[in-house]
Amino acid sequence: MFDYLIIGAGFAGSVLAERLASQLDKKVLIIDKRNHIGGNAFDYYDDNGILAHKYGPHIFHTNSEKVIKYLSNFTEWQPYFHNVLAVVEGKKVPIPFNLNSIYELFPPKYAEKLETELINNFGYGIKIPILKLKESASGELKKLADYIYENIFYGYTLKQWELKPEELDPSVTARVPVYISRDNRYFQDTFQLMPKYGYTKMFEKMINNKNIKIMLQTDYKEITKLIKFNKLIFTGPLDEFFDYQFGELPYRSLDFIFKTSDNKFFQEVGQINYPNNNAYTRITEFKHITGQVSEKSTYAYEFPRAFTDRKLQIPYYPIPKKENEATLNKYLKNISKLSQVIFCGRLADYKYYNMDQVVARALTIFQNKIIKY
Repeated sequence: MFDYLIIGAGFAGSVLAERLASQLDKKVLIIDKRNHIGGNAFDYYDDNGILAHKYGPHIFHTNSEKVIKYLSNFTEWQPYFHNVLAVVEGKKVPIPFNLNSIYELFPPKYAEKLETELINNFGYGIKIPILKLKESASGELKKLADYIYENIFYGYTLKQWELKPEELDPSVTARVPVYISRDNRYFQDTFQLMPKYGYTKMFEKMINNKNIKIMLQTDYKEITKLIKFNKLIFTGPLDEFFDYQFGELPYRSLDFIFKTSDNKFFQEVGQINYPNNNAYTRITEFKHITGQVSEKSTYAYEFPRAFTDRKLQIPYYPIPKKENEATLNKYLKNISKLSQVIFCGRLADYKYYNMDQVVARALTIFQNKIIKY
């Protein structure tokens, strides 16, 4: 007999399991269909002893002191500032596109003119979504906005989402704004850290509690009828829970090709984007991110895919698009009728969360929905 059955051993499920077990002394069973804990944040040591992220780069960054304080119970940290380059017309320029990017791509005098106009029109240290810049700019800045759109955003977005930037919710392109600054860091959050011994070790400590049991490689639909529990926490795809009653919610998936270099490093930074050429969107080299020391290095090519096979593929990204909101709202109405089920996570909420946002969401649900009620 369990107090809570939790579907999914990623951030949402593991945080809620830990809180229930450690703070309320509840008996919890976590079920996951994969053969490991940690969800898409799972990392592992490959055959060359390199700590790699199985499901693509997971860079931890947050402005929330509460989230950092909570996760620090289960890991030590090491500082890491993510730097990203994009290949544009044969040159590698900083992303988000900033003042340094301008000087890499244009003659010095013209770059200086563009810098002056950007600062005079918008101010220094300002982040501007590309679609907003295209709409508001004029003259030379309009030409610059069009150039950035065509060379940085358009091709990458088309590969990543199979949609043009304008077809997505503006929040998507706003995640990587044009940054009127010389700060080459990909993020500017207060806390930019990586778990010192990896995400998997952090998850292991998080759910190492006598009140928590785990079943891996298990389909929850096959087991829920055999196990007694009081309440259910679901972190998987929302439409799957309701057997696609109102239709499927679309997601994007990914494929990876992992390779090993016999050199200490394969590329200059942890991530290089390829917006215009090649079928892949980016190459990630993990040693830059983890700080590991080794004579060899592992890197991964990332290929976006349509999510068409729910048995074989993994849903990575909900697609933020107005057309999908109508279907989502039908499912959300169903949720309000289920007093014994809690939904939490990127897939269950159908929101494009970062990792810290999932942790914050889980902590809020524990405080407001579980403790108070």
